[in-house]
Amino acid sequence: MTAAIHISADGLTAVYLVSAACFILALKALSSPRNARYGNLVGVAGMVVAVALTFLVQAPGHDWVIGAGMGLGALVAVPTARKVPMTGIPQMVAIFNGVGGAAAAVISLSEYLHDLPIGVPTQKGVEVLFALVVGCLSFAGSMVAFAKLQELMTGRPVVYAGQQVVNGLIALAVVGLGVAIVVSPHLVPIILLTVVALALGAGVVLPVGGADTPVLISLLNSFTGLAVAADGFVLDNVVLVVAGTLVGASGALLTKMMSDAMGRSLPNIVLGGFGAAPTGTADAGGAVEGRTVRSGDATDIGTLLAFSRKVLIVPGYGLAVAQAQHVAVELARALEARGVEVAYAIHPVAGRMPGHMNVLLAEADAPYEDLMEMDQANDQFPSTDVALVVGANDVVNPAARDNPGSPIYGMPILDVDRAANVVFLKRSMRPGFSGVDNALLYDPKTILLFGDAKDSLTKLLAVVKAS
Repeated sequence: MTAAIHISADGLTAVYLVSAACFILALKALSSPRNARYGNLVGVAGMVVAVALTFLVQAPGHDWVIGAGMGLGALVAVPTARKVPMTGIPQMVAIFNGVGGAAAAVISLSEYLHDLPIGVPTQKGVEVLFALVVGCLSFAGSMVAFAKLQELMTGRPVVYAGQQVVNGLIALAVVGLGVAIVVSPHLVPIILLTVVALALGAGVVLPVGGADTPVLISLLNSFTGLAVAADGFVLDNVVLVVAGTLVGASGALLTKMMSDAMGRSLPNIVLGGFGAAPTGTADAGGAVEGRTVRSGDATDIGTLLAFSRKVLIVPGYGLAVAQAQHVAVELARALEARGVEVAYAIHPVAGRMPGHMNVLLAEADAPYEDLMEMDQANDQFPSTDVALVVGANDVVNPAARDNPGSPIYGMPILDVDRAANVVFLKRSMRPGFSGVDNALLYDPKTILLFGDAKDSLTKLLAVVKAS
């Protein structure tokens, strides 16, 4: 057992405040791809200081058990994080967030069981129950979201008759058990509450599908932060309160921003069952409802790009799947060498998580100043010769702007249809993550180049260099 060192309350608070300041600086740095790596390191430094101080001051005991747990966690997490492809980042975020929620729930449950024989004070009981319920919600919901994104289960909404009524009854059961436990603490009700809270977390996420899953992950991340903050009150730990509150607040803000970027309210996302069925699919080069598409070859499209004045590249999930970001940036540089003005139009929810495309392009050393946000890019499309869409679908679908009957109506989009020419790099005519067909594919000024995005970009690059 480690012997505790003496430090004054003011000194302890001062060091914890340094850790809290590191967390705040980390969040600030993460708002820009240029400073994101620096922000991560600052956040890690703050957490290392907080954990080390906790060991030194509180001497929790059972050091070998805690050390073994930390070592096992590092043994699993480090290689997983290093090897996961960019397309797997959203599900990795989901599962790591779920583990955080589970940890918060286990801590609160442990504290409750520790105090149960001598009586649990009402205030502490409320704090424990809040952390337990919210942590269980986050864990179960994140595991379902992980299974959807990892395609271990269908990504479509799982719905059944009376589903919202069932979820409502489960929520009432959570409240009822919580009140009963606070009034009269007992072992059996707390176990029942844990099970019911897990069922509620899974039940809330099951009917969510399509493009809404990343929004739910952000919301569940906020839940985990709130659970950690509640544990901070339970354990009387300032760093947990501050860190949890920061995660909860930033997660809630991010959820709101993502909802706005999709033009949908959060209740609509949670209750809407969006993405229940695709409106139509077809094989490459095929037609939907009698419409035909215009496909081209790499030579014609590469020549079009090489002799353009201005090109906007619109990256999407297909870019991540093909790991084509390096070739896309190389193509942009080849075009710029010919005097073509090139930039990247980034939709805030392109891909499967916020900033997915920014991270991909930063990995390929795309200049930060060439990454245009949606509003800035939309001002540029009318003067653009070619909008090169690489694996995106929903975020450029004009139905979101023009068709009130579309499930994605109201979602802000990149106005690629206002460019002089639109080139889609697609594997097939399958719709995007939302399952909604894109009428822009059948527009006379649209050309499709079918195939793997990396292969297609490599062919276009060869044509541009040879032109």
